[in-house]
Amino acid sequence: MQRKVNKNKNRNKTKITAPIVEAMQKAYESPSYQFHIPGHTKGCGVLKEFKTLIGKKALQIDTTDEFDNLGTLNPPTGAIAEAERLAAEAFGAKRTFFLLNGSTIGNLALAMGITKKGQKIIVNRNCHRSLLTGMIISGAEPVWIIPEKLEEWGLWGSIRPEKIEALLKTTKNVGAVWITNPTYEGVVSDIKTIADICKKYDVPLIVDEAHGSLWHFNDSLPVSALQLGADAVVHSLHKTGGSMSQSSMLHIAKNSKLDVNKIEKALKLLHTTSPSLILLASLDASRAYLSSEKGKKQLEKTIKNAKYLRKRLDKMEKLHQLKSDFGFKTDITKVFVRIDGLSGKRLESILEIDFNIEVESASDVGALMLINLGNKRSEIKYLADCLEKITNTDYSDICHLENKKHMPMLIPNIKYKLRDAFYMEKEIIKKQEAVGRISGEVIAECPPGIAILLPGEIITEAHMPYLTDYEEIEVIKE
Repeated sequence: MQRKVNKNKNRNKTKITAPIVEAMQKAYESPSYQFHIPGHTKGCGVLKEFKTLIGKKALQIDTTDEFDNLGTLNPPTGAIAEAERLAAEAFGAKRTFFLLNGSTIGNLALAMGITKKGQKIIVNRNCHRSLLTGMIISGAEPVWIIPEKLEEWGLWGSIRPEKIEALLKTTKNVGAVWITNPTYEGVVSDIKTIADICKKYDVPLIVDEAHGSLWHFNDSLPVSALQLGADAVVHSLHKTGGSMSQSSMLHIAKNSKLDVNKIEKALKLLHTTSPSLILLASLDASRAYLSSEKGKKQLEKTIKNAKYLRKRLDKMEKLHQLKSDFGFKTDITKVFVRIDGLSGKRLESILEIDFNIEVESASDVGALMLINLGNKRSEIKYLADCLEKITNTDYSDICHLENKKHMPMLIPNIKYKLRDAFYMEKEIIKKQEAVGRISGEVIAECPPGIAILLPGEIITEAHMPYLTDYEEIEVIKE
């Protein structure tokens, strides 16, 4: 826990602790004789090349809960419980749950814990596939809210609050409003107004803020939904917050009326019974780092790096960047660009092959680059230099626009309810024969995990450019 240091010269400093990290350190320094899982027994039973690759120490501390006085995840006890308490304090939540299997499991637990069969859930068209999976499990039914279309960018934009109010006025049995903010590319919606509208209609607001885990730690970033009136928020700390892959957090807001016990019970059903302490410790370490003076300074450097890059990009005549100047808010650390004469996928391949640069993702229009906590200014300068070289080089002789589209910009035409369609009898058919049939599966490529097709949706010609990698489609049997 955080406590004041008694020395006068450090009167204004606080000591940042990481309970899981500290408990694992103690276990490492005083190892026990191990007759329990994992079976590699502190790295003694693994391939030599693998041990050399990841390091002997990583395997020695690879354990699960219940051992070495580390506590348990479900229910949270010991160091894990203390780490979750400190995370809730750091993010301004009433309760925080550590998640393994990414934010996906947080969305599934929320669906199971707060929605019911037959309830309507107002959800944005560009939601992550895990929200659809959650509704398949609970039996809730999506009512689609269509965000603004940023046509020239080939992206979904912000959600207009008045659209949500219109749906709340006309839709019965609404269990929740569940929206994604920010979008994958960093476009931000007016969460404060949306939260006020939800309170007016006494409907909980859930925000999938997977890509906004840094927001609470710097005023130059957008304000987190936890501070704007949302009832629950999911954060993918592994995406931008510095924790290890597939580790995330689920926060319940201080004034939320959601039943925390139901959500916790759902998590207990969904979570692995052998959680990785390394992943849990990385969440603990991420929270501790972001809360520390060093972490805050590093985040400030990250924002300065993003500003530097954007300033450089503004000077490139053929390059265009998505930014707040266009009438909506964006996260400055998410840089989406397009270059005249190049598709996004072509730009991605040039950066990778010619300059050894890997970007977050690319679409038929542009490419997304994340300016992260760990990026150095020298790397940002190199990226800017490379983009400048690309804009000044004639790639037109090998430039092409792929037949495939990468961002589903379609409005679903639903024939059957999600859950009903998922459990109906199905058959596999050739993709060429699929138009006019009804999808029996969720098709959503990651990134960004937005559904191309969902169970119960009528397949049309407009879907075909998004399905070039598929030879067969699962459909409802006629």
